[in-house]
Amino acid sequence: MKSENEIKSVLQKIVDEGQLAGAATLVWRADSKDGEAQTVCVGWRDVEANLPIERDTIFRIASMTKPITSVAALMLVEEGRIALADPISRFAPEFSHMRVLRSPNGPLDETDPAERPITFEDLLTHRAGFTLADFHRGPIGQAYRDALGGEIDSDVAPDDWIASLAQLPLIGQPGSAMYYSCSTDLLGFLIARIEGAPLGEVIKRRIFDSLGMTDTSFLVPREKRTRRAAAYGFDEEGCLTKLVTRSGVFVAERPDDMVFESGAAGLWSTLDDYLKFARLFLGDGSVESVRLLRPATLAAMMSNQLTDSQRANSVLLGQKPFAVGRGFGLGVSVVLETDKADFMRRGSPGTVSWPGAFGGWWQADPAEGSVMIFLAHNMVDLAQMGKGIGLGVWGAIDTFQTLALAS
Repeated sequence: MKSENEIKSVLQKIVDEGQLAGAATLVWRADSKDGEAQTVCVGWRDVEANLPIERDTIFRIASMTKPITSVAALMLVEEGRIALADPISRFAPEFSHMRVLRSPNGPLDETDPAERPITFEDLLTHRAGFTLADFHRGPIGQAYRDALGGEIDSDVAPDDWIASLAQLPLIGQPGSAMYYSCSTDLLGFLIARIEGAPLGEVIKRRIFDSLGMTDTSFLVPREKRTRRAAAYGFDEEGCLTKLVTRSGVFVAERPDDMVFESGAAGLWSTLDDYLKFARLFLGDGSVESVRLLRPATLAAMMSNQLTDSQRANSVLLGQKPFAVGRGFGLGVSVVLETDKADFMRRGSPGTVSWPGAFGGWWQADPAEGSVMIFLAHNMVDLAQMGKGIGLGVWGAIDTFQTLALAS
């Protein structure tokens, strides 16, 4: 196909320019005659070892993990195990008496009592009042680092992580505003607590085994590790370099006995595995007769849950991503008004999506019956982004989507 060749040519140019180590893309349409996805692979999963990106390359998907954890939580809602309005203290009494900072970057001892409990809906919509360490220069940022360990690979055990988070003040009253945060990590640990099993076991049984997602997990088995994409980033001069580890985020090699499993950002996956999951959002919550969610539950997940004020005032990486034409449902971004100039709003109204910090992105457009997936392994560094370093992967996603839509 012409578009496939164009996508490959453009992405190869970005790789050749040193803005990207490699990438794998997929486009799937429900009305395709042969039912096959169109895939493009460029660059290297390991530059130094001369190993190319291939269709079955296993990538860290970072925050593309969040929609999966959110689906698992909604399955519990459907079973009557939890309700969206339930306080999380029902299963985590550690959060029974929360305090809220008077200023998000102010002293940790200047707080007021939380006006109401944190609910499961708050976790799914990032309105609990939690945050992430890198988003704050004030005391709360360092407090998160000291208490919670790495954001993807942490040496803090789940119950200790929960207890430590509960000791930290919130940066906003529960339900008052959207603060992108560690809420989905907490949601994952609560799912594990409710189910009496590690999160990885729960989502494998409930989601991955059901959909045939055989290459998606928190720990890549040893026999599959030659298929992994190595992590890349940039040095201070903007040159592409392999990242053995990144302090406070992930380790060089996740130990087999690490019990921390990040429901927000910890999964590895492939193009074809994630396609099986993303197709849930094209219909009624099922894929090829395998049902995970009821139509009404899926519709709620894919509907904006933020108030107009919350959309207008939510800030992420210095931007206000939901201020115009875009909302947030239960774990996914939702297009409200199409804008062809914005890759997060280029789909039809009702399109859902979410990116990941390693340069991954996906979207499912139910009106068009299409899924697009872009997987890369370029770790985004917030400080470097502020200097214009590492932005090439977002331009690559934008270009891929534009060409795919034109085909």
